[in-house]
Amino acid sequence: MSQISANNPVLKSWIEVSSGSDFPIQNIPFGVVKSENLTPRVVSRIGNKVIDLKTLHVLGYLENLPFELSDFDVNLLNPMMKKGKKAVRDLRNRLSKLFDVNQPDLQKNEQHVAQVLIPVENVCMCMPVQIGDYTDFYSSREHATNVGMMFRDPANALLPNWLWLPVGYHGRSSSVIISGEPVYRPKGQIKPNPEEPPIYAPCRNLDFELETAFVTFDGKPLGESISTEEAEEYIFGMVLFNDWSARDIQTWEYVPLGPFLAKNFASSISPWIVTLDALQPYKADGPAQDPEVLSYLKYKGQLSYDIQLEVFIEPENGEETKVCTSNFKYMYWNMAQQLAHHTVNGCNIRCGDLMGSGTISGPTPDSYGSMLELAWKGTRPLKMNDGSERRFLQDGDTVTMRGFSSKDGIRIGFGEVSGKIYPPKG
Repeated sequence: MSQISANNPVLKSWIEVSSGSDFPIQNIPFGVVKSENLTPRVVSRIGNKVIDLKTLHVLGYLENLPFELSDFDVNLLNPMMKKGKKAVRDLRNRLSKLFDVNQPDLQKNEQHVAQVLIPVENVCMCMPVQIGDYTDFYSSREHATNVGMMFRDPANALLPNWLWLPVGYHGRSSSVIISGEPVYRPKGQIKPNPEEPPIYAPCRNLDFELETAFVTFDGKPLGESISTEEAEEYIFGMVLFNDWSARDIQTWEYVPLGPFLAKNFASSISPWIVTLDALQPYKADGPAQDPEVLSYLKYKGQLSYDIQLEVFIEPENGEETKVCTSNFKYMYWNMAQQLAHHTVNGCNIRCGDLMGSGTISGPTPDSYGSMLELAWKGTRPLKMNDGSERRFLQDGDTVTMRGFSSKDGIRIGFGEVSGKIYPPKG
């Protein structure tokens, strides 16, 4: 596999990158945009400039790479991703070279620059991938412990299987939405009084879940498994992920088969996919795993990532309040183990499949990744900057999640995923 020259920390771009930007030349994420003047197309980004890959290809700057114009002149990343990990790595390296301050080829051609670079405020971000299947895991020990303490025996908060395998469930890809799309409060059955029958009503305990998710390349054929050693070769990149949750609907419905209507009404993703290649400098140790995992879940080296995560709630007509600061490295089960477990039975993974991390909670109360934990089942309401309180989310609230990795003066970020809550339809 080719080297990742795009990650060189000494690189500087001739595109202006402001201090604290999520998108230096070392990032080069991928997304899809459109505008009044542009058909949907595949793009990258440096600073506040969107890089039009369709136009770059037409102008001849992507020669000798295994891509065709149709891979970029399209409203999804899937055709580009179909070319595989090496092709995408070579594309990032080429873009890194083109926009390096020491490379004159494109930099000196003002006419081409004007065609290739678009101010980010002039485009609309689109859903970047066609998601075939969506799986959500439950891989934060702190989150699983907190939930177990609330709803079961505090002395036995984790279920017997939790320390042996990455627990997951198959979600609903049709309701995965892009950042900025409205979130409508779901309706369903809830049981507010344990002594009385359930009622049909709008959710009263609407929650966010702080997650990341990874997007896959094509996997192996049905019947074959992906090992932890191979797993990262099948991961294209990561997004921020808010897996909205209706806690009161969930409490009543989840026994015996798990999440259903409480989870499939909306899940929001950030529009820029940060490649796993770009995150390699930010690898970190994960938590010690005890008991020792079974053979197919064992791994070598560092497979966790140091990604700082933050959650903000902004009431309607109010200012945002930071309610959570967490980190992806707290996850007990890493992405390689999740993918190895997902495929150990021969399940086939396809290009564009989405795998949610599960709620990312840390060891301290301010690092809990959901309102359920932060307000402890509503018993410890959170104070907002405008003086109001939140036990769960209210109509008009906007939840925004941000994430980034930082090391040696280089910050690689995801932008944000945001969603505003509206009353139920109908």
